[in-house]
Amino acid sequence: MSNEIVLKFDQVSFQYGPNKPILDEVSFSVRQGMKIALMGQNGAGKSTIFNLISRGVEPESGKINLNDSLSIAIARQVIPREQMNWTVRKFFEACFKEKVYDIDPRIKAVLEIVNFSAPLEKNIKAFSGGQQARLLLASALISNPDILLLDEPTNNLDQAGIEHLTDFLIKYPKTVMVISHDANFLNSFTDGILYLDIHTKKIEQYQGNYFKVVREITIRIEKENMKNAQLAKEIQRNKDQSNVFAHKGGRLRLVAKRMREKAADLEEAKVDVRKEDKTIRPFIIPAQEDLSGVLISINSLTVIKNHKPSKKKVKISLNKNQHLLLSGPNGIGKSSLLESIVTGRFLDQVYDGATITEGVKLGYYRQDFSTLDFNSTVYDSLTSAMEKFDEQMMRSTAASFLITGEMIHTKIGNLSEGQKGLVAFARLVLEKPGLLILDEPTNHINFRHLPVIAEALDKYQGAMIIVSHVPDFVKKIRIDEILDLEKFIKEKE
Repeated sequence: MSNEIVLKFDQVSFQYGPNKPILDEVSFSVRQGMKIALMGQNGAGKSTIFNLISRGVEPESGKINLNDSLSIAIARQVIPREQMNWTVRKFFEACFKEKVYDIDPRIKAVLEIVNFSAPLEKNIKAFSGGQQARLLLASALISNPDILLLDEPTNNLDQAGIEHLTDFLIKYPKTVMVISHDANFLNSFTDGILYLDIHTKKIEQYQGNYFKVVREITIRIEKENMKNAQLAKEIQRNKDQSNVFAHKGGRLRLVAKRMREKAADLEEAKVDVRKEDKTIRPFIIPAQEDLSGVLISINSLTVIKNHKPSKKKVKISLNKNQHLLLSGPNGIGKSSLLESIVTGRFLDQVYDGATITEGVKLGYYRQDFSTLDFNSTVYDSLTSAMEKFDEQMMRSTAASFLITGEMIHTKIGNLSEGQKGLVAFARLVLEKPGLLILDEPTNHINFRHLPVIAEALDKYQGAMIIVSHVPDFVKKIRIDEILDLEKFIKEKE
């Protein structure tokens, strides 16, 4: 690694309109070959920093120093909706400003890097979330960029995919910046942290791997809190004494004045302790009342290998308070099964061998949040989730998911991916479903929220089907049955 600085923010400020400041005179620098994690609370502006680096937006003030000869590529969190009908070939062709005549072999070569193969004429929307995550990563790598920006790259990836990505990043010789909530993933390759504080709108820069930096921050905050506590006692003591002397008259009034001044000086000496990310409040997802008997039965499903579907017979039924984990590698058909169950319900037909009992209310958490109306405000979205409107309950539920003030009147399409996830969970609380279907519910969610969400799912008393590639999250949830789709592939072999 050389000492050359390849990127420098110098007093950069940025805001989305007059009432939404994101960065306030932010300064930091990144040296060539560094592996940097960009952290901060959901909605703090991490993706905005990537947009500034890639020149998707311009700063209000300050300067971003970036060598024009350096190439930059960004792998975003999700594939834009308007690109979902594109073929794989068209998706990669769009990565270049000019026509590339050897595009097919270049696509195949970069897909090998992310441990994936795909027909080049296949539409993007036909791939699973994990496969789309690999395509996003490959689209950033195809130009072999000098600065690689990865926005939540582990979302939807199975364990094998995360291990493959980690190995690639460790060996990648150029500069990498990563936004992620996966602590173990970050710790495996980072040598520096940029922390964007949502309260001060500033960047704090640290050296070292993720766990070392977290320990350093924790120790610093503890020391600062102790110092502030001691100062607070001394401030109060001076104020109390000044009040006593102020009523004595004569020279003692002068003493009282000096004590008030000393108290003011001590206030100035207090350290501005970094406020930690807020965590959502503990919550429950109320189950639909008066449930009995079988709520859903699955008699057949489709598994996919090498992009070829194969129908398999199963016999699974879920009653109230039964939790099913759907497992298997990326692209095997987990999300397709969930989607077909939901689609069949709304089309009032049996779909892919699954039947939901009549009258059972369905709650669906989809990994791309497409169950949310992106043109609707958060307020309208939460209101529409309630059978009987109750303003106080709606606002209380919203607040427990950190949805307050300006955010509740914001269009869902303008929220960060993490904030959309919190809105989706708030809707589930208000919907009170009898059957809960969750497809990768940890995606984009701040790691501080995950134990709270896991506890709520563990206690859910309706029927539940969940897909998740995060073992530590799943361990915290009561699972009564596991349906492993991979076993059907192995049986065939």
